[in-house]
Amino acid sequence: MLLDLKEIFVSDGASKDVSYTLSLSEVEISGEYPFNSPVEVHARAENKAGMVTLRIDASFTYHTSCGRCLVPIERQFDYHFSHKIIENLEEDYNDDYIEAPDLTVDLDELTSSDILLELPTKFLCRGDCQGLCQKCGHNLNLGDCGCDKMEIDPRLEALKALL
Repeated sequence: MLLDLKEIFVSDGASKDVSYTLSLSEVEISGEYPFNSPVEVHARAENKAGMVTLRIDASFTYHTSCGRCLVPIERQFDYHFSHKIIENLEEDYNDDYIEAPDLTVDLDELTSSDILLELPTKFLCRGDCQGLCQKCGHNLNLGDCGCDKMEIDPRLEALKALL
């Protein structure tokens, strides 16, 4: 969705609100498609003292599997982003501002990149997740599997003889 900001840049105190849904169902993260439902996006652009600020609120449900035990999990996220929009950058590169020479902003691209950069890198079903047994693959959150945990790595077997 292209957000037209011409009216906002022209008059001080002007504002514009937009609400829509953004589909990220085609986004693949670590071999999964975690965005099963659309992202609810609410954006507000306003001009205060000649500076246009774009605030974005994004709410969505994220479906993935635990990084340790592979149990499916679902998390609700509510993110809030803020960007300063200017017509032209005087420097070559500046992270503090978003340049909009034609006074429009691609809200889909901006929101999706904000969300993807903000997501955690690892998801766990709970903070004390035990994961899977390295030998048999049993989910250790459900109880002990009975495998011998004291097996020595064959590469270090020679060190055992020294003790």
